[in-house]
This record gives sequence, structure tokens and C-alpha cells, in this order.
Amino acid sequence: MLLKTDLPKKTVLLFSTVLMVHSVCTADDPMGSTSSKNDIPDEIAPYFSPPPEFAGDYGDYDSPLQFRDGSCVKTPEEWQARRKEILEYWHGVMGPWPPLLEKPRIDRLEQKTRDGFTQYLVRIDIAPNDQTTDGYLLVPTGDGPFPAVIVPYYDAETGAGLGKELRDFGYQLTKRGFVSLSIGSPGGSAREPDTGDAQCQPLSFHAYMAANCHRALARLPEVDADRIGIVGHSYGGKWAMFASCLYDEFACAAWSDPGIVFDETRPNVNYWDRWYLGKVPGTEREPGMPTEKNPRTGAYKRIIEQGHDLHELHALMCPRPFLVSGGAEDRPPRWKALNHSIAVNRLLGFTHRVAMSNRDGHAPTPESNEIIYRFFEHFLKNPRNR
Repeated sequence: MLLKTDLPKKTVLLFSTVLMVHSVCTADDPMGSTSSKNDIPDEIAPYFSPPPEFAGDYGDYDSPLQFRDGSCVKTPEEWQARRKEILEYWHGVMGPWPPLLEKPRIDRLEQKTRDGFTQYLVRIDIAPNDQTTDGYLLVPTGDGPFPAVIVPYYDAETGAGLGKELRDFGYQLTKRGFVSLSIGSPGGSAREPDTGDAQCQPLSFHAYMAANCHRALARLPEVDADRIGIVGHSYGGKWAMFASCLYDEFACAAWSDPGIVFDETRPNVNYWDRWYLGKVPGTEREPGMPTEKNPRTGAYKRIIEQGHDLHELHALMCPRPFLVSGGAEDRPPRWKALNHSIAVNRLLGFTHRVAMSNRDGHAPTPESNEIIYRFFEHFLKNPRNR
């Protein structure tokens, strides 16, 4: 394994130093760690520990606890500096966000009572120059403020329980006492997303859009602004992952089989496509896996060539809890990447903040979704657990 940074590579690397990267840039379990296995409900506790064969295995991923200059993060204070470094890199390579909207609105267009809650068709401010999107706001009966979740997907209907089953996270969570906001692709097309005047990659714009939705949701009297999470499946899982990692106001997150690291052996882990990270203005890269005839493009090309991977973004979640609801694209070996977030949390004095469940196929199942719902109930319904 070579030491990867976005700085010019040195012509000579001391092999012994390279071998020490993972062992040096990880954290011992500190005294007084916050949270313990006993704090996690029995139904989901097993998912917060890697299988024995992957425990302590950091794979070939460089430690997020290593500064660009090769030095190691040793204190929580130093982690804040390293965290800033990671954010600067990713926003730099993907393109900067426009300024976040100061007071984005949620306008309620239609209202109906449904299954014991109130459903609103809403219009939400998502970007400058009056760019909006329509969605569904579901509000439980009773006295708030309630915890809340944002559910991104191809369309807003699915998350609200008006589309494909087992992707209706908003509907199911509202029945459990959460406000939910379900949103769809900006402009209505996942492959041709409307990113307005933003100069960032489409997937980064999706995260920016979700951040503004969070800000709009947080202003509602029915919502506890400190208890807002995000959950999505597949395309929505990528969206939820980038949003929660890049915008730290999300209290926790669940990502259903998005492909949590780059993997060019899996066609559905397709961050290289132009509607995710492969966009180059004025060009049209053909969809599909990178090949000699259809090479990498855009930010994705630079990220790969500079030796970075998505485990760096995961680390930005720390110490906020997150769950990977793994399927065909995120199998148990992905713990090698997740172990790096466990190490960051350990440095910060937290345990049991990183979880992964696994199923055979890509599609969610009733069992995998139940784990998601229990995860949000634990971390958002009881403020003590955040």
C-alpha cells in the first residue's frame, strides 16, 4: 500500500513508515467512552460490532486520522483541524456549494388526513434564485415537537408511502411518531438533475439540496431541530450519505445499500457516472463502468487518481451515529472501511456509533427496514442517546 495524499508524491517512501500508517493513526479505547453496548437495544446491538474476521481490519484505506503532511491526529482538538482538511478537500474537488439558504420555506399546498397522521403536499426552497421542489410532509397526531427524518429518492411519493413498497421510510417512521419530509430528484430526473447555477458535482448538489431541506424542516414548530435524521435507499442512499456527511446538522443517518466506498468491480456503485461525480460541463460521458474507451471523468477521476475514498466522508459523521443497511453492494467486508470511523469515534470518546446490517439482495426487506426504524427510534426519540 502506498501512502496516498493530494500533495505531490515523494520519489522515495520508507517502507517501514508506510506499514505504520494504520497502526499509528488509530486510537486506543479511551477511559470514559460515551455509550456502551448495554445502551443499545438488544434488537439492534449486534449490528454495532464487526464480525470477528473484520474486527480491527482497516483494509487498504488510508487512515482519516492522518493529516496531509503524514502526521497523526492524536487529540479531539486535532481531529477538528483534520476534519476541516477533509471537508476542504472534498468541496474543493467536487466544487463549492452556493451559500446555504438563510430561511428556506416549506409552503403547504394541500392537506389530507391519512392513516392517523396529516399529509401535506409541500413546496420547499432548495437553492438560490427561487429554485424549489415539491415533496410530502407527514406529521403525526399529537403534541410536538417531534423528531424528524428526510427521505430522498427518485420521487417524493415513494418515501411517503405512495409508491414502491419497502422504500416508504417516511410513511413508516411517521406511523412511529416522526415527522417526515420525502423529496425527489431535483428537476424530476435523476440522470439529468437540475443543479441550477451551482458549480459543484450533481451528487454534491443533492447534498446541498438536502441541507436546505433540513434548514426548512428545522424551522417548523412541529419539529425538534436537534433531532433530524436522513435515510435513503440506493440512489437515495448515496444522496443521504453525502448529505449527512457534508452537513453536520443531521443528527444521525441510515444509508441503504448505496455502495459506501468506490468499487469498480460493481456496476451499481456508479459514482463515476456524470449524474453523480463524473460530470464535465460540455461533455457527455457514456454511462457505464470506466474502461479504456470510456475512461473516468470529472471529480471522480481526480479523487481516484489522488488516492481518496468515501471512508473519509464517513469519518465526518463522527461522533454522530450512522447505520449502513447493506445489501448486494455493501457486504460485510465493507467493515474494513467502517473501522476507520470506529477509530475516529474512539479518539473522540464514543463507542457504538457505527452499525451495519446485511441482506443478500439490493432491495430492502421488512427485516432490514425494521433495523433502520429501530435505529432512528433509539437515537432520535430519546435525546439522551444522541
